[in-house]
Parts: sequence; C-alpha cells; structure tokens
Amino acid sequence: MPRMQVPTGTQRRNQKNDEENESPDASPSKEFEGSNRKIGAELKITTNDEEFVNSTQVKEADEESKDESNSGLKEVLSSTEPSLDAKISQFSENGEIDTVYEDVMESTESERITEKVVEEKATASGYSGVEEDGTVIEQNEIHIIKDNKVQTIEKEEYKEATTISDSGRKATDKIDSGTKEMRTVKNNDEKRVERIKIINDISENHVPKPESMGEGLILLKEEKKDEDFSLKLKLKEDANMRKEVLARLAEENFRKGNKLFYYPDVVKPDQDIEVFLNRSFSTLKNEPDVLIMGAFNDWKWKSFTIKLSKSHLNGDWWSCHVHVPKEAYKMDFVFFNGQDVYENNENKDFCINVEGGMDVFDFENFLLEDKRREQKELARQKAEMERRQEEQRRIEAEKANQEADRVQAKEEVAKRRRMLEELVKKAKKSVDNVWYIEPREFKGEDEVKLYYNRISGPLAHAKDVWIHGGHNNWKDGLSIISKLIRSERKDGDWWFASVVVPDGALVLDWVFADGPPQQAIIYDNNHLQDFHAIVPKSIPTELYWVEEEQKIYRKLQVERRLREEAARAKAEKTARMKRETKERTLRTFLLSQKHIVYTDPLDVQAGKTVIVFYNPANTVLNGKPEIWLRCSFNRWTHRMGLLPPQKMLPAENGSHLKATVKVPLDAYMMDFVFSEKEDGGIFDNKNGMDYHVPVFGGVVKEPPMHIVHISVEMAPIAKVGGLGDVVTSLSRAVQDMNHHVDIILPKYDCLKLNNMEDFQFHKSYSWGGTEIKVWLGKVEGLHVYFLEPQNGFFSAGCIYGRRNDGERFGFFCHASLEFLLQSGFHPDIIHCHDWSSAPVAWLYKEHYRHYGLNKARVVFTIHNLEFGASLIGKAMQYSDKATTVSPTYSQEVSGNPVIASHLYKFHGILNGIDQDIWDPYNDKFIPLSYTSENVVEGKRAAKEALQQRLGLKKADLPLVGIITRLTHQKGIHLIKHSIWHTLERSGQVVLLGSAPDPRIQNDFVNLANQLHSSHNDRARLCLTYDEPLSHLIYAGADFILVPSIFEPCGLTQLIAMRYGSIAVVRKTGGLYDTVFDVDHDKERAQACGLEPNGFNFDGADAAGVDYALNRAITAWYEGREWFNSLCKRVMEQDWSWNRPALDYLELYRAARKC
Repeated sequence: MPRMQVPTGTQRRNQKNDEENESPDASPSKEFEGSNRKIGAELKITTNDEEFVNSTQVKEADEESKDESNSGLKEVLSSTEPSLDAKISQFSENGEIDTVYEDVMESTESERITEKVVEEKATASGYSGVEEDGTVIEQNEIHIIKDNKVQTIEKEEYKEATTISDSGRKATDKIDSGTKEMRTVKNNDEKRVERIKIINDISENHVPKPESMGEGLILLKEEKKDEDFSLKLKLKEDANMRKEVLARLAEENFRKGNKLFYYPDVVKPDQDIEVFLNRSFSTLKNEPDVLIMGAFNDWKWKSFTIKLSKSHLNGDWWSCHVHVPKEAYKMDFVFFNGQDVYENNENKDFCINVEGGMDVFDFENFLLEDKRREQKELARQKAEMERRQEEQRRIEAEKANQEADRVQAKEEVAKRRRMLEELVKKAKKSVDNVWYIEPREFKGEDEVKLYYNRISGPLAHAKDVWIHGGHNNWKDGLSIISKLIRSERKDGDWWFASVVVPDGALVLDWVFADGPPQQAIIYDNNHLQDFHAIVPKSIPTELYWVEEEQKIYRKLQVERRLREEAARAKAEKTARMKRETKERTLRTFLLSQKHIVYTDPLDVQAGKTVIVFYNPANTVLNGKPEIWLRCSFNRWTHRMGLLPPQKMLPAENGSHLKATVKVPLDAYMMDFVFSEKEDGGIFDNKNGMDYHVPVFGGVVKEPPMHIVHISVEMAPIAKVGGLGDVVTSLSRAVQDMNHHVDIILPKYDCLKLNNMEDFQFHKSYSWGGTEIKVWLGKVEGLHVYFLEPQNGFFSAGCIYGRRNDGERFGFFCHASLEFLLQSGFHPDIIHCHDWSSAPVAWLYKEHYRHYGLNKARVVFTIHNLEFGASLIGKAMQYSDKATTVSPTYSQEVSGNPVIASHLYKFHGILNGIDQDIWDPYNDKFIPLSYTSENVVEGKRAAKEALQQRLGLKKADLPLVGIITRLTHQKGIHLIKHSIWHTLERSGQVVLLGSAPDPRIQNDFVNLANQLHSSHNDRARLCLTYDEPLSHLIYAGADFILVPSIFEPCGLTQLIAMRYGSIAVVRKTGGLYDTVFDVDHDKERAQACGLEPNGFNFDGADAAGVDYALNRAITAWYEGREWFNSLCKRVMEQDWSWNRPALDYLELYRAARKC
C-alpha cells in the first residue's frame, strides 16, 4: 500500500496572465478535465433527442408559453434546494421521487385550510358576479384583470370588447387545436394572472365578492395540482437524464483510465458540484474510507473536508457534493483515507477552474477588503479592551487612593488632636485685667462680646484696636476679624468686639493689633503665645474628631482629583500638540520637493486614486520631449510588481506633468522614478534614492527594520557632546516609528546609573583572550547593551582623555561585532559614529560579513571632522552610506580629501532635539508652563525668576543668553565682544558654560570678576555646567547668541526656538540651515516650508556680530508686538527629530539596496 506525505499547502501556480494564455490541457488535472468537457458536449445532443422523443407535448407547450410557464415552475422550485441536480440526485439514489410527490400533495392539503378562511372572509363582500375568465361584474362597471392590473370600464364598452375578444378566441382555438395537453397548459397559464390578482386584492385589503373569491380558490387548487404533477414529471425526467449522463461520464473516464471527473462540466461560482473518484485507480484503492480535503483559490479560501460515498455508478466510483463559493476562481483538493495515505495527483494536487467569477487579482482585492474590515474590528475590540483595562486601573487606583486618603486623614487628625489637646490645657476662660468673654457660657454659632484691657499690653497707646482670630489652633486661618470699640467700663481701658463663635470650635484663638490684617504694625500676641479661650459648650470631643477626620478626608479627595484632572488635561494637551506637530512636519516633508514632485492628495490613501505631479525642469530630464512614470509599491516589493510605464501628460499648472495611479489596498509606500523613454534611457531616480511617498490606511504595515548603534557616547548616562544626544534622540524617534533599535556602549565606571532602568547582567563571552561581561539596561526607553571587558579599558574614570583612547575604542568596536555574531543578531543596519566607532565599518566588511553577519549594511555619521580624520576617511571608504549632521556642513567638508571621493554616498541630515526633554509646557525647571499660546506670559515669568536667581536687576530689559562650551570653535572672541556690546545697548547678559582649556577658563573667570564689579545688576557669568539653570536661561532670555566659527549642526539654536527665544547666529553649518534671517532669508525659508525666524551674520569679526545683534535689540525696543509674534512663530516650528528620523529611515532603506 503506497504511503504519501501530507501536503503542506500548495503555492500559487498560475498568475493572471498565465491563466489567460493557458490551454485546458495545461492544467495539472488535464487527465480528467479534458474528457469531462468532451462528454459534456455529447450530453447536450443526447438530452435534446430524448426530450423530443419522450416529451414532445410538454416541450411544445414550453416553447409556446415558455416565459409564463417557466416563471411559474421557477416559483415552485424556489422553495426547493438551491441545486436542482443535487436534489434530483438525492431523490434518485434514495428512491424518493414518489415521496416528494406525496409531500407536495400533503402541502396542498394543508393549504386548503387557509383557502377556507379566505372564502369565509370574502362572503361579506357583496360582489354580484364573476365571469369565467376572471372578469368581475358589478352593477354599472366591469373590472378586467390584465397583466396583474385591474382596469375598470363601463358595461357598454365591455360588451363591444367582449365581441372582439370572442372572435379572437375562436381564431386562436383553430390555430391552437393541437393537443389537449397544450391547451391545458395554456389555459392554466392564462388563469394564473386571475388568481394572482385575486390574491393581491386580498393582500391589499381589497375584499372580492364571494363568487369571484370562490372561482379564484377553485382555480388556485387546480393549478396547484397541475404544478405538483409537472414537478413530479420534471424531477423524474431530470433524474433519469442525470443518471444517463453520469453513467456515460463514468464509462468514458474508466476507459481512458482517468481517476476523476466532476459534474457539471462547467463549474461556476456559488454552485454545488459533484466530484467522483475511481478509488481503484488511486493510491486509496485498498482503503475503506475516502475523504476529500481542499480549499479554493490556491488553498487560500474556505478549506473543507468531506467524506465520499460509494456511488450507484458501475465501477469503483466514489463521490461527494462540494459547494463552490461565489469568491472562487479555482478549487484545489486532494483525497486521503482520513489518516496518512494521500492521493494528490502525483504531488501536483487536483484543481478545477471556476469560470465566470473572480480572477486572481479580484480575489486578492477581496481578501484585502476583508482584511481591512477585520483589522478595523480588531482595532475596535482592542480599543474597547484598553478602555475597559484603563477603567479597571482607574477603579483600582481610586480604591488605593481612597485608602491612602483615609490613612492620611487619620494621621492628620491624630496630629491636630495632640496639638489641640496641648492647647486646651493652656486655654483660659478669662485673664484678670486682660480679657474676658460675655456671656461666660457659650457654644458654636453664638454671638459673644470679647473684652480687652488696652493698657494691659503693647497697644496701650494704639489709636485703634483690632482682633485677628480663629479657632482650634488656627485650623482655618483667620476667621474672626473685627474692630473693637471702647467700653463704658471705668476700671481700666476696656474695649470690646462682638464676634460669632465658629461652628465646631473647641478653642478660640486670637491676637490684638492696631489695624486690620496686612495693615497692622503693633501686635499683642500674649508674648508670642497668642490668646486662647475654651468654648464651654462645645460639641463632644470624640464627635468633633470623627467629623474632622471626614472633613479632612473629603478635602484630600477633592484636592487629589483636581490634581489628577489637571495632570490628565496637561498630558492630553501634550499628546495633542505632539500629534499636530508631527502631522505638520510630515506635510512639510511631503511638500519639501514640490518644485520637483508631489501628489494630489498629499496624504495618499490605500485603495484610492492619486495623481503624481512632476516637474522635469529641475532634474536631469529637463528638456526631454517625453517623460514616463515608472511606479510600484512597498519599496518595489509589491505583489503586482512594476506597473507598466505611463506617459505623463501636461498638467494645468504649467511646468508640471501628471499621471494617475490606482493605489492598492495592501500598499504602505508608493515608489517611483522617471525616464525619458518608455523603454528606459536617462532616469531621474533622486540620485539613487528613488522617490517614495507614504501610503496611509493600508491593510499592510511596513516591515520593521532592526538598527544597531555602536557608539561611545549616549545621553544622559555617558554624554560629553552632541554625539550622545544624537544617539539617544535619533534612536528614540526611529523606535517610535515602529522599528527595532538597540545600542551597544562601553560600560564605563563613570556611568550615571540613576538614569537607567532594569539594569542587569546579561551574559559573558570571550574575544581576543579577554572575557567580556555584557550588561543590559533601559535608557530613555531604549535597549542598551553595555560591554565590560575585564582588561580594565573602561575603568579609567572618564570617557575620553586617556593616552590609549584609540586602542580602547578599537577594542570596543571589535568586541561589539563579536557580540552581535555570538548572540545571533542579524541587524539590517549597523550605525557607527565619528572616529571613535569608525573601525566598525572596515572590521565588518573585511571580517564579520563573511562570518554570518552578511545581512547588515553600514551607515557612518560624521559629527565633527576636526577629530580623527584618518579613521573617518577609512570608514567613509567601507560604509554603504555616510552622513553628517547638516546639509551645509556636508558642503563645507566636501572638499576634504577623506570625503571628496565618496560624495555619491554622502548626505547631510540635520540633527533634532528631544522634545520631551526640552518642553516649556512640561519643564519642571521653569516657574510657569507655557506654549506658543501664552509665550509672552511664560517668558516674562521665566525672566523674572532668572533675574531673581542670579541677583540681576528686576527690569524689563532685553536679555541675551549664551550657553556654550568655551572653545575657539564657539567663537569666544565674538562672545566677549557681544557681552560688552549688549551692555552698551542697556541690555542684560547671562553666560553659562565652561572651558576644557584652563587658560580660557581663567580668562573668563577674570572677565566675570570685572563684569560683576562694573555691571553687577546686568551681567552674570556662570562658568560651570548647570542643567536646571540652562532651562531657565532658554526660557527667560529674549535672545540666544551662537557665534560659532564652524558648527556642524548645533543644538543650542534649536532649543532656543523651542522655548520662544530668538537665535542670533553666524552663517555656518547647521546654524545656516536652521536660522533664517527676518530681513534677508524669506525666500530661502519658504523653499524649506518655513518662515524667517531669527538674525544671522557673515564674517567672524565684531562688525558682523554687531550687525545682527543691533537689529535684534532694536526690534525688541521698537517693535515689541512684532517681536512677540516672532517668539510665537519660532515656538511653532518643529525642530524635533520628527523630520530627521524620516530622512534617516530613507537613508537606511537606500543603504539596504546597496
């Protein structure tokens, strides 16, 4: 007995074009498909002959009145099984044709009860009569039923029409005097209209007269009998015909040795078919059970398993019925014994093509639509589940908070009770010659008179006397304030005031003063002990403290809920602002190349049509007579492949051309290039990057990439300069876009572990004879692997500054790649930074690419070319893509020998800032949270706080902030000059920074001493690093000065704009790319989708910086309203990592194509 493997699912064999060109013989199941069609053709001839011989009268009657009689037959059959063939087969095999007829008769008998009810309802109608043909006759009018409609005419008109009708009937009788059977069929068909009308009248509450109703019911009964007889006859004929057809098919296929055939021979969607297997011809010939297992459309749709039964056909034919769904274009199946023996057409599976329905692409779109609905429902369910989980968390948190509030209330009450009990011990009812209360017995809410002998204390000479009072150890603060009046009592200088005793008071507390609160100068406070009087008739002590505990508890709840609501509202606003900022940035990104290419709509939606606009005038295709669009989707990997080239047509807007593209539902990215000819020629492919536009709303998401950063710095745990900020912020931004990011970092002994979560030992491995311990932790939500070699390389107490830095970091680069290899990592991108991790590029290409890390591509970023040029040059040679931190800086260094020969893969991408760290709306280091909506108020509060902290004069003056490392690169000579120039313009200056060079540090210490002596109220130099103070300067300053000699990118000016401070910068590197002069750079800003946002200058001398600084300070003095609007504008510009992350992802994808 042959044993065959269970199939694992057949791959799609035929694409749409192949199926159209393929002959029937090309099908894997041709051995049975062709023979099945041949016999089917013979069957049609045989069937017609039999009908002519055996059913002549019925056939003629059908031909003569086929429209009406067929409709009647279909009406009867509509209540039977959907497949007549299947039903006939079932009846034939079980010998139940007669039973069917009996069932029909039984159904007819059951309807007689209904007919009787209808007759009874019609009895009271009063109809005068009904003609044989169903015409209803009343006294003056005739109602004629025609085409299921009632026409009413006068009796005289009816007589004339009847005469003509009778003549016509006589003629018709002569013509149609063929057979009695035909007359019966025709007459029955004519009467059907009458019956339908009568039934409709009843259903529409038109009650017919009894005679008409009776006639209708009689005719209805007669037709039911005729139809039942016709059905029985039809079933018998069809069953006999089907048996003969199947017998012929079985015999024909048996002679040819075919193991399979199916009926009917043309399979259509939404149809039942019968599949036959000759068990003796198959591998299942000795198996007692035969089952069919299959699915539709290349095994993608509606799988099924059905057991076959031995058929009535001669031979070992087994069969079953299968329903073909409406979405099917092909049926795929195999046979098996229910266990492990299979008949699968010699490993090719069996298949039957379905005609007249969907094709492959229609079905794919159907699946995508179905998937979209499924995803929408899953998203709804997920949102609902998250809502319920959040509600449950809220309930649990509320319970915990309530318990905490109760505990706090108890503690607070216990504390107050101890203090009040001590106070009660000291309280009096009166003090001789000082004070007393009348009446002596009183309670809460009573009005009493409190007398005071003015000459008893320091108020003896006061003109006025006031009481400032409260109760229960000043529990509610001042609740009694009243001016005393002189008493008539003569034995002293007595004054009194009428006061109301607070409700719930156990003790009254007060002092006397010479004036009301905030105006009094002299006080009598009982020698700093205050005055205290017992309330004689106070409420019971225990009851008071129970009520007090409840009051405290309710107060704590209200305060907590207000805090939570404020925090929730602030978090929601923060999320909304982030979302809106990201949307604006994406729109700017999509429009950034509008002078070359853009789409309409800008946000391309899956399943919709989009128009691509292209301007060849700004490309290599300028002047070409034709432009062709070549388009695909999903980074050129879409199932549809490359769309046919499309010739672009002139657009209405002038220089642009346009083409229309239908975006499939499973697209997440639209990809295109342009060419001069249909078959190629010169291409515009964006310098090898291709043009890409994101698609929204698709059912498929972009597969995530795995990026590994190998770096020696990372903020905030191991930060020296901007490199550490970039590694952390870029990684977070890319991770937020649903990609996987890991970072490998040396485990320095000077790491700031307080900024780390889940820090734990991970593993150990060896390389170069050294054991390396690996630690794993989370920093700013990022996975970081810390390598700790046991050779002490990173136990030096610092990051840089050792004589063997090159050896230390070279070892780290090699160890990082070894860690990836031994851990089985297969990243898509390895991103290394500056000279310190540059060796990764060539170590990977020369060694580890051949050891198993062959999937990765290397991206190398230059943060500062001033250090390690030779190492940088070698990394440029081996990297797949290289970047630096701004477009202008990339141009400035393009002539450097280590860069010049690699410009084809060298790109400038701006850095961004972390908008969570630098956020004036959520900054804990500034006094007032603010956004662009209240920037003026926020910055005013920050300036006042800054002036107070540094001891500057609190005045409304222009304040210039400088936050920098004090090095020659940062333009220290321009910084010194700007300080003096700002003071000359009556402004204030605050500098925060330190110098790694002791000589420069001492120079600024001397300058600070001089300034603090001569301009102590307007200048302050803080020569250290102070993170909280830096936040306050960014918020409180009007201007931030950055006069760098060279600046690859610069973050200072970006943070300044985030806080609404106006940047004053020198035109170099990233400063030029981010600060657009309000007087000179309007067009340059518009080209970047921005508005002017600051002041800049050329040159590196005093005249240059004075030109920018003077314009800035003058604008502050003379155009405050305009200046405030500028502060609002710069706050609304996005200098986060939203845009740079998009650029880096494009670069990563381009690198993967290398």
